[in-house]
Amino acid sequence: MSYEYEINELAKEESWRMFRIIGEFVEGFDNLSGIEPAVTIYGSSRLKADKKLYTETEEIAYRLGQLGFSIVTGGGPGVMEAANKGARRAGVTSVGLNISLPEEQICNAYATKSITFNHFFTRKVMLVKYAVAFVIMPGGLGTLDEVTEVLTLMQTHKIKPFPVILFNGEFWKGFLDWLRGAVLSGKYISKKDFDLVRVLDRSDEVVEAIQRWYVGHEVIGRKALPR
Repeated sequence: MSYEYEINELAKEESWRMFRIIGEFVEGFDNLSGIEPAVTIYGSSRLKADKKLYTETEEIAYRLGQLGFSIVTGGGPGVMEAANKGARRAGVTSVGLNISLPEEQICNAYATKSITFNHFFTRKVMLVKYAVAFVIMPGGLGTLDEVTEVLTLMQTHKIKPFPVILFNGEFWKGFLDWLRGAVLSGKYISKKDFDLVRVLDRSDEVVEAIQRWYVGHEVIGRKALPR
C-alpha cells in the first residue's frame, strides 16, 4: 500500500468525521429545542446512592423541577443519576447527555430525554446551550473541566453571566483558595471573575438563588416561571 494512498484514505476519514460531528450537533439541537428554561447539574459519576450528597442532589433537582425548570445532566450514574431522578419525580423534562466511552457508560434510567455523543466537545456545548444556571456538585477531573469551561465562557462573554453555584463549600475550599492565592496573585485572573461564582451549602439556598436570579432577570427567549 503506497504512502499516497494512506494519506488519501486518512483525508477521506477526516472528512467523514467532520460530518459525524455536524450530525451530533444537529441531533442535539433538534432534540433539545424547547426544553428551556433548564438548569445543568454537574458532578461525580462515582457518587453512591446511599450518600447524603446523592439525596441533596435529587432534592435540588426536584425542587427546581417544581418551579418549572428542566434538568440537564451528563446522563451517567452518581450525581447525574440523582439529578435526573429528582427531575423525573417532579414531572419535568429530565435530560441525560451521555458519552460513549471505552468503559461503556450507560445512560441512567431516570432521563426522559437522552442523547449519546461520541465527542466530548459536542456534548459540552449541549450541556451549556440551554441552561440559565449551573449547579456544580463535588466531583473529579471531569467536573473541574466543566466548571472551568463554563466560567471561561462567561469571562470571555461567549455566554451570558448566568449563576454558577458550587455546592458544598468545604469541598471547594481548596480550589477557591488556590484561585484566590496563586492564580489571582499571579494576575492570571481578576477579582471580578469571582463575581461569577456562588458557594452554597444547602439545597434550599441553591433553589432560592436560582429562582431569585431568574425572576429578577428578563432572559430573552426563555419561558417565564410562575412568580
